[in-house]
Amino acid sequence: MKLKTLMTWNLRVSAVYAVGIWTMLGSYSYYRYMRPKDDTPEVLQEPRGPNEHVHQTAYSKTVIIYKKDFVPYTTRIYNFLRSFSGEPGSGDGNK
Repeated sequence: MKLKTLMTWNLRVSAVYAVGIWTMLGSYSYYRYMRPKDDTPEVLQEPRGPNEHVHQTAYSKTVIIYKKDFVPYTTRIYNFLRSFSGEPGSGDGNK
């Protein structure tokens, strides 16, 4: 490859790279500037009970209602593995 061909190729690749970067920065700035402003305060709703959790985003609202005596699976597994240790308070004192 000749030096002149290499320099021409390098110039073209640099131009394509520069156009891509400026396009990306310009589109980010345009969409950042043109997005709607959220001036309305969010109204947070308190859960109606201790077993109800409300998770609200801009597009959805999710209400999670747990059973009355719900124990997460991670806590169940932890308690099960801890019962093998034989340490005080591990749950095998009732036997």
